[in-house]
Amino acid sequence: MEYQVEVLREQHEDFTNFLSEKIRAYNNEQSPHHRESRKKDAVLPLQLIVTDQQQWIGGITAEVYWGWVEIHKFWFSEEYRGKGMGTKLLAQAELVAKDMGATKALLTTYEFQARSFYEAHGYQVVGEIKDYPPGSSYYTMVKVLP
Repeated sequence: MEYQVEVLREQHEDFTNFLSEKIRAYNNEQSPHHRESRKKDAVLPLQLIVTDQQQWIGGITAEVYWGWVEIHKFWFSEEYRGKGMGTKLLAQAELVAKDMGATKALLTTYEFQARSFYEAHGYQVVGEIKDYPPGSSYYTMVKVLP
């Protein structure tokens, strides 16, 4: 079998899409859960938006699927941090996610972000990539929703 390798140092969108489609097809063949998640409305968006009457000051974006809520983004403006708003918002997101069918939560965070905050709220580190970025760590955390 003969082949050649082409090395690119720039984005090739068509090739990236080709690989994504091939991996998606393989996952669909191997996993009924992946196949189900491709159906319309199988992945449910969840967003909690916090405003101060005039502008966005923070919030959460997440998705619910496979019995999990995956928290993608969680942020507050600096002047609103340390006042308990994050705790309330996280609890509210978990409650809504449970109503949407989630029994577990998943998120990632960097060492310099919010690991201790999440641990204080019942999340456990299940994975760590050390020195990513250099001098820090990247964590995957999970929680069984009560």
